[in-house]
Amino acid sequence: MLTKKQRELLVLIHDRLKDGGVAPSFDEMKDALDLKSKSGIHRLITGLVERGYLQRLPNRARAVEVVRLPDDLSAAAPSAISQAKSAVSSMVSKVTEHLSDMTTLPLVGKIAAGTPIEAIQNDTDFLDVPASMLGNGEYYALRVEGDSMINAGIHDDDLVIIRKANQARDGKIVVALVDGMEATLKRIYRREGKVILEAENEAYKPRILTPERVQIQGELSSLMRTYH
Repeated sequence: MLTKKQRELLVLIHDRLKDGGVAPSFDEMKDALDLKSKSGIHRLITGLVERGYLQRLPNRARAVEVVRLPDDLSAAAPSAISQAKSAVSSMVSKVTEHLSDMTTLPLVGKIAAGTPIEAIQNDTDFLDVPASMLGNGEYYALRVEGDSMINAGIHDDDLVIIRKANQARDGKIVVALVDGMEATLKRIYRREGKVILEAENEAYKPRILTPERVQIQGELSSLMRTYH
């Protein structure tokens, strides 16, 4: 059984391949289904491949082909498929209301909650989050690596939502860039002209640094966790 979105996407790809021999781009798919990010299209295509409706073709642009259609469409005349596509389009406006509360954030890499790792990677993926989790300002997401903030409820492999900022009050959990090379997630304090990056795990000692060595990259806003 296909979901509504999977069915919509399959019909769209089928019609485009039938008309022009080329599958729509991810951007075209995203716009046609009124989704907010291409990561949603990737998930739909993966689901259709796993269910045997689509096949990926290696070493070709837009490399997918329709292997089969649902029974009620595979027996339909071409005009009926076009009518189904029109019906799918009309359904889009009815099923996307919940998407209006979703926002796409860049998932820019990993952040160390432990021994600092190299600066945040620039390879960008995306993460869909409820808009209600965010306030004013710009945000990005990072995946946590390590356990130094475990007493603050931040575990290894959690996704943290960070509000971009270059300053923060004492006691806030921040993304700190040390010496322009190491990125870490810690509580920040300032004492006697020094910056203290403090863990939430007794196994880790605070780092005491001069202010010019520390750049604040953002402040923790919220986190997301996947249970395996």
